[in-house]
Amino acid sequence: MNQESRGEDEMPAKNGIQYCERIDAQTVPCWYKGVLLLGKRSEHIAFSGLMKTQMNMYDLQFDPEVTDRMLYASPADGKPVGMSFLPPTHANDLRRRREAMTIWAQTHHGFLGRSPDYMNTAIMAFYTAADLLNELSPQYADNLKNYYAYCRDNDITLSHAFIQPYASKLSGQLDTTEDAIAAKVVDRTDEGLIINGAFMMATQAATSDEIFVYPSPSPAPFDDENPFSFSFAVPNDLPGISLISRDTYADESKYNYPLSSRYEEMDNIVIFDHVLVPHDRIFFAGDEQMSSTLFKESHFHIHAGHQVLSRYIAKTEFVLGTIQLLIDTLDLNYEAHVVEKTARALAGLESLKALAIAAEAGAIPDGRGFILPAPKPLMAANLIYPKLYPEMIEILQLLSSSGMIMVPQEEDFHSGSAESLNLYLKGSDMESKERNALFRLIWELGAGSFGGRQTQFERFFFGNTITVSNRLYSAGSYDESQRERVRQFLANHVR
Repeated sequence: MNQESRGEDEMPAKNGIQYCERIDAQTVPCWYKGVLLLGKRSEHIAFSGLMKTQMNMYDLQFDPEVTDRMLYASPADGKPVGMSFLPPTHANDLRRRREAMTIWAQTHHGFLGRSPDYMNTAIMAFYTAADLLNELSPQYADNLKNYYAYCRDNDITLSHAFIQPYASKLSGQLDTTEDAIAAKVVDRTDEGLIINGAFMMATQAATSDEIFVYPSPSPAPFDDENPFSFSFAVPNDLPGISLISRDTYADESKYNYPLSSRYEEMDNIVIFDHVLVPHDRIFFAGDEQMSSTLFKESHFHIHAGHQVLSRYIAKTEFVLGTIQLLIDTLDLNYEAHVVEKTARALAGLESLKALAIAAEAGAIPDGRGFILPAPKPLMAANLIYPKLYPEMIEILQLLSSSGMIMVPQEEDFHSGSAESLNLYLKGSDMESKERNALFRLIWELGAGSFGGRQTQFERFFFGNTITVSNRLYSAGSYDESQRERVRQFLANHVR
């Protein structure tokens, strides 16, 4: 398949209905609570709320008020495609990308860590480094370029699988047998590679069109070809692929579960059972050095960090707004400890917004004709947020105290107890049902399963603290300007 050329059934930017129809048409085996799901994803509680949210997001691409900020003309044929696919060639492109990503982030208030623009950005980043693959094979480079164009011009919703099973690193499963736990190449055929094994987590795999696979870093060194070192992308329902879902945190009631009913992203284990990956979907295979080189030279963490920072800001604004509403309804505006706690959250938000501006103002060429947001502000944000977000959640927990535990459900306001609830649950500036809705929100953020996943997700979004710190430290180490300033200061006093 020449992915650069559109077929009759292909389309540029899609709307919400088109997104939903594609996912509902999938046939990939997906297990949930021991049951093989056979119906439409959009009608299952584990996926329906998220899909409705993403349908609204895709519809925004054609909203007359924002469509000029959400779409740009494809270089292939001039048809409208998503702005998050745009490879930036000058600083204004970074601004355009941020504006589009912010519109989506404000739609889901930052709770979708794997919203479609995240992987749109990722595949764009790898595209900018595709020529590196010429060292292995011009076909690999063409494959990656063509796949990027295919995703862009058909608005492919991507999931990704990067993480191998943890046990594979501990129990000697990185061997050459087909029974190895980690996904690996077990055969090469005229048609393509045969992949067998598993990936631990692919968020939104069941609500995406395709999966981008890139074990990174490659899990073990080999003298010759490394069967664990590869990258490819395939449709979700390629024969041999199956998904196993965790339990959902979602519920149908938007009042009782205001966040999970809308923004619950399902995580999946992805099983590859001797899956044939066609040659034109393979970006490299067997070369361990290329695995690390392409990942580094694509500047994945920098481009993705730009998208992620837009999400951080939207999420911080939402949580801060929740803190402020809580303070208002509890009449705590003049408590010194409350002012101090809220000020910390405000300082975090303003820091993130300033880092976004600094990243774009300090944009640099990548050496291949594209532009990069300044790395250090983005890496600083990656280091700040895993601590800022849990701190904000703790502020909600401390200020709401036991109030976040005793929160009646919507049904109670339509029962014989409604009169009592309406009398005794009033806030200083809210009627009982509205005040209770606020505490339902706080409970989901601070005590519910959805909120617990969100906190853990943010703590390890780009790796553990040491990994993220090393990225920033390394980037700072190359900058000699501060050292030189001190050298000159000392030299003036030595003379």
